[in-house]
Amino acid sequence: MVWLLTLPFRIVFGLMAALLALPLALLAVPFALLSLPFLLLRVVFKVIFGVILLPFLMIAVVLGIAGAILGILFGVVVPLMPLAFVALCVWAIVRLASRPALT
Repeated sequence: MVWLLTLPFRIVFGLMAALLALPLALLAVPFALLSLPFLLLRVVFKVIFGVILLPFLMIAVVLGIAGAILGILFGVVVPLMPLAFVALCVWAIVRLASRPALT
């Protein structure tokens, strides 16, 4: 509610501050134009570095995804290894104890 009550005052004082700052902004335009070539040079350098580093970034992403998949796989398989070992032992004992098949 206070925001709505003070809205006209803020509009008036904002417009007055903008009018007072307008000459300073007009003086700053030539300096901004002087900095434009440097901003363009910055963009060019960023594009060049981006193009050079993009393949390395893609390799790092692929290796990271492969590492994550390997970690998940180990996280699932390693706890099941004792059960697989017990199953292998039971299978080996049954295989050795059974009679050979007649051919």
